Amino acid sequence: MTPAHRPSARREAGHAPELRAAARHLSRRGMLTATGAAAALAFSVNLPGTAHAAEADAWRITEDPFTLGVASGDPLPGSVLLWTRLAPRPYEPGSGMPRARVRVQWELAHDARFTRVVRRGQATAHPELDHSVHVEVPGLGADRVYHYRFRAGNWISPVGRTRTAPLPGARPGELRLAAVSCQAYHDGYFTAYGHLADEDLHAVLHLGDYLYEYAVNATGGARAYTDRRLPAHFNRETVTLEDYRLRYGLYKSDPDLRAAHAAHPFVVTWDDHETENNYAGGTPENDVPPEEFLLRRAAAYRAYWENQPLRAPQRPTGPDMRLYRRLRFGRLAQFDILDTRQYRSNQAYGDGWQTPGPESEDPSRTMTGAEQERWLLDGWRDSRAVWNVVPQQVTFAQRRNVPTPDFKLSMDAWDGYPASRERVLAGAAAAGIENLVVLTGDVHVGYAFDLKADFDDPASRTVGTELVATSIASGKDGADRPANWDNLTRANPHLRFYNGRRGYLRVTLTGEHARADFRTVPAVTTPGAPVTTAASFVTEAGDPGLKPV
Repeated sequence: MTPAHRPSARREAGHAPELRAAARHLSRRGMLTATGAAAALAFSVNLPGTAHAAEADAWRITEDPFTLGVASGDPLPGSVLLWTRLAPRPYEPGSGMPRARVRVQWELAHDARFTRVVRRGQATAHPELDHSVHVEVPGLGADRVYHYRFRAGNWISPVGRTRTAPLPGARPGELRLAAVSCQAYHDGYFTAYGHLADEDLHAVLHLGDYLYEYAVNATGGARAYTDRRLPAHFNRETVTLEDYRLRYGLYKSDPDLRAAHAAHPFVVTWDDHETENNYAGGTPENDVPPEEFLLRRAAAYRAYWENQPLRAPQRPTGPDMRLYRRLRFGRLAQFDILDTRQYRSNQAYGDGWQTPGPESEDPSRTMTGAEQERWLLDGWRDSRAVWNVVPQQVTFAQRRNVPTPDFKLSMDAWDGYPASRERVLAGAAAAGIENLVVLTGDVHVGYAFDLKADFDDPASRTVGTELVATSIASGKDGADRPANWDNLTRANPHLRFYNGRRGYLRVTLTGEHARADFRTVPAVTTPGAPVTTAASFVTEAGDPGLKPV
């Protein structure tokens, strides 16, 4: 989302000299290919195994290194991915850790008291990866709940709870999910995460804007702290690797976010603010040299991987990271997680809300890039799932801003890439996909859309459902009916629900139907608000279209 204002001046980015020199060899197009310069930008001068960092004695760590909690992610039928990061002082550069390797023990058990340990092992927290730990644990039972923890010297982490996916041929009776997005720390408390941690879920889908690059002042912006002051280095926009690492330390220190990660496995994808507002592929928002943005993207992508429960195939190479991927939950659901930011064409007409025209409607424009689009359509042709779910970032359905002929559309959403959207819907139809559910974030409101074969004809066939999760905090408290509620609901008859409060989306899938519960809180600028269900809808298997519950 475009902010109300931008910083009036940008500070000089403090990227390492050797990385800046490597970046100068790349054009905007070249940075997206596997060139020698891109390989140099993989920070290969500073990766584990090349720097030969000394080993530190974990027993000499004198402060709790597990301040950022634990997490798990991307559940498979026989495997889980466990994450933590050692950070005794997460608000300081280096997080209070020595520039040395540290051995970390981990345990996985059937119970939270660890009386029935299933697996245990050892991992290394490397300083080159900011002492993050990613442990892939194989050989587990399918569709099982497990508990896990880490140990470094005398220190034991909080206990996390995770869950494996069902076997490929299994037909689970129910799958319970939550979708979340957009958690601007400076806009309010992460209260919704505290409530989400108490839900009984199989997984949480994070749809982007896990952090924001914007400055956070000493009192935490809208949080208006009176009991603490944040360091001055948070009060600037993130540009360098150290900036992004520190910002993750700030966000992950939030107790409600830590509780949600400990309670459920997360499946994450990014949007723009993990790097920079509304960037498109290799094109930055601001007018900076291409190599400057290349360095920023490489730094942002690396910090993202370091701080998320992602598996090894998602580890970035310089400014490139394969984030789109596929997960299956038996025969009940297939999840095709998209990346609509890294490969897209630049926004038409200078971005923002614009009148559509030849530039936005150019058939060559793409939201996903050709390779990811083929991967998505091929995956649908092979799908045997009842529900085909697409977690992604920006609004997919048509969204006119006014109910008059002079309407405008968002050039940053799929409306700015209608040919790309048409190819996706045509691919779903060709593959015989009957139960398509698109999950979306980005816009800081909750929407429920019927997806139409022809959005310009309200009577055309409904071909799927789009459920848009509101923000965790972005946009501050919000309102049940935002100022444009009347215009949007009148302009878009396929829009079945619109609410502007903060919260999360709960989705329950069965063989017969998908149910969506829009869970909201009345305020995030003060802590401790209760959660309620603003509305609920179902769509029946084989009969697309949302019905109120």
